[in-house]
Parts: sequence; structure tokens; C-alpha cells
Amino acid sequence: MNRTILGGKIHRATVTDACLDYEGSITVDRDLLDAAGILEHEAVEVWNVTNGMRLTTYALSGPSGSGVVCVNGAAAHHARRGDLVIIASFVGLNDAEARAWQPRVVFVDASNRIRERRCERPSVLPLGRG
Repeated sequence: MNRTILGGKIHRATVTDACLDYEGSITVDRDLLDAAGILEHEAVEVWNVTNGMRLTTYALSGPSGSGVVCVNGAAAHHARRGDLVIIASFVGLNDAEARAWQPRVVFVDASNRIRERRCERPSVLPLGRG
């Protein structure tokens, strides 16, 4: 059996621009892509924390150290400068590989600088909430 598993994620990055007049994709600082294990032209999911929109596009590499997260093309209708987004890629693994897999999760600050790399920790709601 093959499974689709989270490969890498950039958590709560800040959109630096939205460029409607572009062919498509999302341009992301190369350092962030590398840290999350996302390749240029790889399919990614973009989840806009600010407005709830979810979309699929592909990643383009922006200048290293720039902090750029620019939503391009038609997707620019669904993001504005300052929005928080989660950018995720997925991998296909067999059952044994999937059970041993550890996604590369990158947490960034408000300037899209890496502040932490680690596995996700599940959220736990207090009793009576949820």
C-alpha cells in the first residue's frame, strides 16, 4: 500500500507580495524551500491562515535570505501582503517508509526567517473544549 504523507512544511509564513500579472506559482525564499525539503517546481499546497483559502500550485525559488513569499498569477486573488500562509509538500511512500518518515517542518518569524526546525507537536485542547 502506498500512502501520501507530509513531506515538508513552512509554517505561518507572511505573504510579502501578491502578483496577479504572472504566469502562476508561489515564489519562496530558497533558504525556506531548502529547509523544508521542497524543490523548485514541486507541487505545493498553500493554506491561507488569514482567510481560509486553500490552493495547489508549484514552488519557485526566490533569492536566498530575502524572506520572499509571493503568491503569483490567479492565486494572487486569494492572498494579500501580510496574510499568514502554510506551504506544504507531500511525498508518496510505501507503508514501511511512511511509518518511519519524519517531515521537515520549518517555523518562521514575521520576517520569514527560520526560527525553528522540528517535527510538529499535536495540539491538545483543554478538557471541555472541542
